[in-house]
Amino acid sequence: MAVGARDYIDKLLVEKYSQEKVDNHDADGMISKVSADNMLSAMNASANHFKNMLLLNQRLTMVCYGVIAKSARYTSPDNAA
Repeated sequence: MAVGARDYIDKLLVEKYSQEKVDNHDADGMISKVSADNMLSAMNASANHFKNMLLLNQRLTMVCYGVIAKSARYTSPDNAA
C-alpha cells in the first residue's frame, strides 16, 4: 500500500502543506502554569474536608440512632391487645 496523494486535490493539499512546520512548540507552552506544591496542598485540603464530612456524618448517624432508641416506647405483647 503506497502512501501519498491519489487524486488531484490530494496532490494540491500535499504541495500546500508540505512546507508547514508542525512541531513548533515553544518552551513556554510546555511549562505548567500551576505549581505542583500548590496543587498537592489543594488536593490534600480537599481530601481532609471530605474525610471530616464522612466522620461527622457517621457521628450524626449514631446520635440519631440514639435519639430514636431513647424515644421508642416498647410495649409488652400482653398490653398491646
